[in-house]
Amino acid sequence: MATSCRVGVVGFGHLGQFLVQKILEDGAAVGLSLAFVWNRNPQKLRGLVPDQHILEDLASFADRRCDVVVEVCHPQIVREFGLLFLSQSHLMVGSPSSLSDPELNHTLRQAAHDNGKTLYVPSGALWGGQDIQRLNDCGGLKALFIRMSKHPSCFRLTGDVLSDWTEDEGRRVLYSGSVAELCPLAPNNVNTMAAAAVAAGSLGFSGVRGEIVSDTALRDYHVVEVEVTGPDGFSVNTVRRNPARLGAVTGSATYNSFWNSLQVCKGHGGRVYLC
Repeated sequence: MATSCRVGVVGFGHLGQFLVQKILEDGAAVGLSLAFVWNRNPQKLRGLVPDQHILEDLASFADRRCDVVVEVCHPQIVREFGLLFLSQSHLMVGSPSSLSDPELNHTLRQAAHDNGKTLYVPSGALWGGQDIQRLNDCGGLKALFIRMSKHPSCFRLTGDVLSDWTEDEGRRVLYSGSVAELCPLAPNNVNTMAAAAVAAGSLGFSGVRGEIVSDTALRDYHVVEVEVTGPDGFSVNTVRRNPARLGAVTGSATYNSFWNSLQVCKGHGGRVYLC
């Protein structure tokens, strides 16, 4: 009988809760078991997570001997603990906007290589990520542009960029430029773009262009538009409408996308892997 893959979940927001429930209910059928759950406020876990799975001190995660750590918390956790996680386990980065920091990106890639662990980047709401990566790897990717449009209540931005929105204002472009500069502005909203920047390694975070749009008409879904440009006039344009409640950072279809990505995280050597 094959040994199950032990998963540690870091973060217990909506996505973390979803993944924990899926592992507990359906994990055995797909070879996954729960090693631990950590949350900044451990009291939030009481009564929702079996006591034996609650981890109080994240620095002691290695005691739980997990095979893969899933970060679904905040980019700061990747900065503080990513190196430690990769010293012992594979790591699925649910906040890939953290990788827009060139130094951190290099450090984590090197740690994955040196330790023979895989740094997984989930596709999330990105449609066609593997195709972008294949075009990139064969030297054919020339340009990549991604636009994310959401109701203003769905954005979590640094500063006061959206503090003055009104329900009847319609469409407003909040930012248009490099994904490298966008990630610090909206670290919780642009993980789709960050995943695309990882797939488009030859362009990187600085070379991939991104745009975020506030649109009060989008009350029921988020819209992700991707424009891929290749050689000799080749291009692909996709539009994804992801159902989402008002105020939701993550669209509903993205939850199952993460679950499918997690099932892939069983070791692909010391490298970065889009899953």
